[in-house]
Amino acid sequence: MVKGLEPLIIPRKEHRISRKQISPNALRALYRLHGRGFTAYLVGGCVRDLLLERTPKDFDIGTNATPGQIRRLFHNCRLIGRRFILAHLHFDDEIVEVSTFRRAALPSDIPAPEEEGSTRRPYYRETEDGMVLLDNVFGTPEEDALRRDFTINALFYNIADFSVVDYTTGLSDLEQRLIRPIGDPRVRFTEDPVRMLRAARFAASHDLVIEPATWEILCELAPTISRASPARLYEEVQKLFLLGSARPAFSLLEKSGLLSALLPALTRWIYEKSDHMRWLEANLESLGRLYGNGSGVSPALFMAALLGPNLEEAALALHRTGIPYRQALDASCDVFMKETLKVVSIPRKVSDRLRGILGLQTSLHRMPPRRPLSVVGRPEFGEALAYLRLGAEVRDKHRIPLAWWDRFLAEGQAALPSEAGSGEPPVSKKRRRRRKRRRSPKPAV
Repeated sequence: MVKGLEPLIIPRKEHRISRKQISPNALRALYRLHGRGFTAYLVGGCVRDLLLERTPKDFDIGTNATPGQIRRLFHNCRLIGRRFILAHLHFDDEIVEVSTFRRAALPSDIPAPEEEGSTRRPYYRETEDGMVLLDNVFGTPEEDALRRDFTINALFYNIADFSVVDYTTGLSDLEQRLIRPIGDPRVRFTEDPVRMLRAARFAASHDLVIEPATWEILCELAPTISRASPARLYEEVQKLFLLGSARPAFSLLEKSGLLSALLPALTRWIYEKSDHMRWLEANLESLGRLYGNGSGVSPALFMAALLGPNLEEAALALHRTGIPYRQALDASCDVFMKETLKVVSIPRKVSDRLRGILGLQTSLHRMPPRRPLSVVGRPEFGEALAYLRLGAEVRDKHRIPLAWWDRFLAEGQAALPSEAGSGEPPVSKKRRRRRKRRRSPKPAV
């Protein structure tokens, strides 16, 4: 849509969004902003999901109130962010995010060379190759819509008259189930490479198709994903794989070249043998089922599902040279993490937990196990057993030990902590009271 044209406005009777579907906390925030004379819209993914008859994970609000005005209006407000200044409204059961409408930066927003040494915080900054580092320029609702990533995420719900407002082609693209960037895909992916992962995530989780011309540019620019912050990439990878669409997300990453840019060691391993891809896809399919059944999946279990078969094979190869298996496993993890951390920042606590899950597999496979109650008492036992269960889907050697542990737990010999890694300790057995030793009588003098 060309800037300056009137938006497409869909009145309440012509769309399927009802206020009953909106979080009461978000509704209260919308009404308060509107009642104080501010424009207040539901924005982004929640509008998209409501139109698709899906339950949104959260409800975000866009307004023409500045962050300072929002903070003065809500006592439960916290301002956060560096690239974007956002207002978080903290309620008992959720956080509602409120952002001020923004616009794309103009040349006047970029500090002049003589100003670069000043202490004034710039409103906009980008690298020489066009990646945006700081973007905090306020604008109108139309300008805010046009600076969003995809048309389906640029839809607004106006609390003033309960209409849906479309400044782009979001409604028609949603009907065609298309993911299309707003503006030139090359420019948009260059400004923020993480948008390529977001395109793959929405396509996988919402059963959408990336617009063909956009897909070609995404594949071309896939290697540039490494320019994004490693911490942001880790967060986005978690969203890709932990929200129920792990297998289709993985397929899109592999086909586009994003996987080889994010996890080059894993990509090399996948193509070494045909079985490798089959094992990995089975693991990811099982993760999707766990999510669909309402079982949470911890980041460490996800990492084990994605990286475990590769790391175990590398450890076994080292073990055959005479190195103790646990030492070989640690060495394999160290090599893999050293290469991966250059692109994706995996937290230390997650990588340590991953080592624990993989390290416990030796004890789980030993038949009969040594001191099974001690194995159950390990903090990573639930996740380790869940990982063993993933492997049993495609590998026979996992089924015999899995059946033994299932039988052992079913017989009431131990309590199983959450397989998804809740961290709850198992119920411990009562200690047996030690009997006091009888003292021998003193010999008579």
